[in-house]
Amino acid sequence: MADHPTDPAERVRALFQESAELKRRSAETLGPEVAEAARRISETLLGGHKVLACGNGGSAGDAQHFVGELVNRFEIERPPLPAIALGTNPVAVTATANDYSFEEIYAKEVQALGQAGDLLLVISTSGQSANIIQAATAALERGMRLLVLTGADGGEIADMTRPDEDLVVHVDSRTTARIQEVHILILHALCMLVDQELFGGGE
Repeated sequence: MADHPTDPAERVRALFQESAELKRRSAETLGPEVAEAARRISETLLGGHKVLACGNGGSAGDAQHFVGELVNRFEIERPPLPAIALGTNPVAVTATANDYSFEEIYAKEVQALGQAGDLLLVISTSGQSANIIQAATAALERGMRLLVLTGADGGEIADMTRPDEDLVVHVDSRTTARIQEVHILILHALCMLVDQELFGGGE
């Protein structure tokens, strides 16, 4: 811990600086990928399809946050957009985990709710979560496209994507908290860009 400040206020300042530096680097490298991700979400919605989203822990919260912005609104008044956060029904989650396995909690919802032309947003800082990988597999089997937000080296979830159909937005960090901080900024950028694409607002 010698490389970290011992004063609490200085440690907070160091965290802010570390987060800001990762955001700065991400801004320089991820702009085209985030813009393309927004285009694909808009294309999905314009085609009469919907967005499904899932993650674990903090990433589950991010998935729900993003869906909430689509269904309600982000920064402009506009109609609700069709999106579903997976894993929010505790009866379905616990029944699946109990009767089958935790690894299938999202895959079963994708099989029940997903349709060809829909888009599955998966958020995983490691790209290695078994239930996320199974959800992605189920989505591919149903003719859906994948949008992956990840970090570290992208993990197995990045390796299973199809170059011409799916998109990986990869935050170049191995620190979970810093990756999540960039992920939420990316999700807000997606909300802004989708509103602009569909409704011409949020400028």
